[in-house]
Order: sequence, then C-alpha cells, then structure tokens
Amino acid sequence: MPAQSIHHPAYDALFNPTEEHAALRELVAGFARAEVAPQADEFDRREQLNIPLLRRLGELGLLGITVPEHLGGAGLDSVAAVIVHEELSRFDPGFCLAYLAHSMLFVNNFAHCSNDDQRARYLSKVISGEWIGGMGMTEPSHGTDVLGLSTRAVRKGDHYLLTGTKTYITNGPEADVFLVYAKTEGKVSAFVVEATSPGFSKSAHISKMGMRASSMSELIFEDCEVPVENLLGREGQGLEHMMRNLEIERLTLAAMSVGIALRCVEEMVTYAEDRKAFGQSINNFGQIQRYIADGFAATEAARCLVYNVARAVGPDLRNRIGSDAAKLFAAPVGKQVADNAMQVLGGAGYCREYSIERLFRDAKLLEIGGGTIESHQKNLTKDLTRAMYRRS
Repeated sequence: MPAQSIHHPAYDALFNPTEEHAALRELVAGFARAEVAPQADEFDRREQLNIPLLRRLGELGLLGITVPEHLGGAGLDSVAAVIVHEELSRFDPGFCLAYLAHSMLFVNNFAHCSNDDQRARYLSKVISGEWIGGMGMTEPSHGTDVLGLSTRAVRKGDHYLLTGTKTYITNGPEADVFLVYAKTEGKVSAFVVEATSPGFSKSAHISKMGMRASSMSELIFEDCEVPVENLLGREGQGLEHMMRNLEIERLTLAAMSVGIALRCVEEMVTYAEDRKAFGQSINNFGQIQRYIADGFAATEAARCLVYNVARAVGPDLRNRIGSDAAKLFAAPVGKQVADNAMQVLGGAGYCREYSIERLFRDAKLLEIGGGTIESHQKNLTKDLTRAMYRRS
C-alpha cells in the first residue's frame, strides 16, 4: 500500500474545512483502503461494476451525500462530494465513476429538480442503494452539443412516448432508473425512466480502455412509455436542470483526477526510494526527482483549485466559470502524473502487478467525460468575455 500523503496542518482549512469534513474523509479513506482497494484489479479485469460494494456506500450514507437531510440524505456540501470522489479514486477510479453516475448524475440532480410525489417514489430507493441510478444525455451523434440531442418525447394522454438512443451511459447495464433528457416541442425536458418501462431496452455492455470497473451501454427508446407524472419540473426546463448539475459533475470529475494523481505521487515516492540502481535509490537521480517533484506540484495546484471552487458550488450557487476551470486544469494533471509514475516505475509500471497501469488507463476519460477539455475552453472564453464586457 502507498504511504499517506503528507500535508501541512494549515491545509485543513481548505481540504477539511470542518470537523464533519475531516470525519468524512477518515471514513471514506478507511473504507477505500479496506474494501475498495482489494477488489479493484479483479473488477477492472472483469469489466464489471461491483454492485454489492456500491450498495455498501448506501449503508455508509454516501449515496445521497448532497441531498438535504429532510429528504433522507446526508445534507452535505460540494466540498464533501469532492472528498468522497478524491478518496475513492485513489484506489479505484472506475468504481468511483459508477458512484458519480449514481450519486451526482441521478441522485443529486433528481433531488433538486423533483417534486414531493416523485421523491416519495424514488429517493429512498436510490439513497439506500436498493435501486441503481444513471443519466441519459449523450447520443450517438450528439455529445458535448447537448442542444442538438435528437431524442423526442411526445405526450399521448397520460404518457409521454420517448424515441431515440443514448450512448456511453455509465451504469447503463445495471441501473434500475435513469434521468433522461429529451426534446418536447423543440425544448429540452427531463424525465425519470424506469428500466422496466414498455419500449425501453439496453444494448450489450460497451467495452472500453479504462474505468472498466464501471459498466457502460446504450439506452434505446422505441415509443417508450413514461407516465406524465415522471416529467421533472415543467416541459422545457430540462436544460436548466442539466446546466446546474453539470457544475458539480465537473467538479467531482476533477476531484477524481486529483485522487488518481495523489495515488501516483505516493507510488512514485515509495518505488523510487525502494528501487536501487547503480548502488543507490533511484530517487537520487535528477530525472526521477523531476518526475516526482513536478508531479507533486501539479497535483497540489489542481487539488487547491478544486477545493477552492467547491466552496462556491451548490444548488443555489452557480459557478460555471469555476467548475469549468477546475476540470480543465485538473483533468490533464491526473493523466500527466500517471505518465510520470509510469516512467519512474519503468517496466514494472507497465505491468498489471502495479496499479499505475490501471490508473494510467483510467485517467484519460477525465479529459473527455462530463465535457471535453475543448468544451471547457470554449465555455471559459465565452463566460470571461461576457463578464468582462458586463463590467465595462
């Protein structure tokens, strides 16, 4: 096991701002070492979600981490969500991605855009882990271009009929319920769709390069019958729900990259001290020192940015500039630090005996999922320009 990262106590004001946050980190870190780490390689090879382990997070009260207490959740903030994703991703980013799809893309989004009747029907099931959730947004011809989505919903009496296909859907094969975006009369609306709905089906599991401990499939809607009472909010309000939830999604994806980078720094430091060449530890060689030092500095910079932004993201606190900046900066850091670790470990890092091979594969997705780095560059340029001219 890697050594714990060393941080100055003064950093706790940022990374563990309250005693509750510190206790949460201790809980999740202990769980991740004891229960997540031992199964990570096996479920990566199997390309399968560990469903019982995901339900263990429900027992720990983590599946509704950002849901208000009066609705049955933990009632915690975006900093807490970042802590959980960082600690889980140190040991199994693929499993953490499944957690994110459930707890952020479905549970968080649903809790903040549903009505009391909808919450009574679904919220306790997904917070406990009895039901697994997912979200359907990406389509075969429309990824980042969410306004171009082609899935349609037409009202017929007391039902909507959904027609279209969603793809690359995390938790697709296992999920019992999905938050699905479709167009009603040209505007984006959001629906709760149960996996047993007439006209709904899933493709076979889609194999992928990394994050293999989370499964992925297409969702297929062929005049899929969805009760009118499963419309979230009003028709045409889906884009508002989507944009609000994208901020915490991007923030927690950035936290996953930080978790990967932290683990890779730990592995580098440990290996470079233990590995001997030419009669001395390889951490005495300048190039190895560069990989370790640069990797640590980049990780710390990304971590500080993510936690600073997390303090300014919430259901009623919009911060697209911050969340885009956090993911834009942090996502490449995980990949670069994993690459540094691969070089330090050499042939050992390239083999499955060490976790670096898996972390290296996992890290790439974070430059793509939840918005590509190019989309963040576009958003930031537009938002900064708009903000500057508004002030002038």
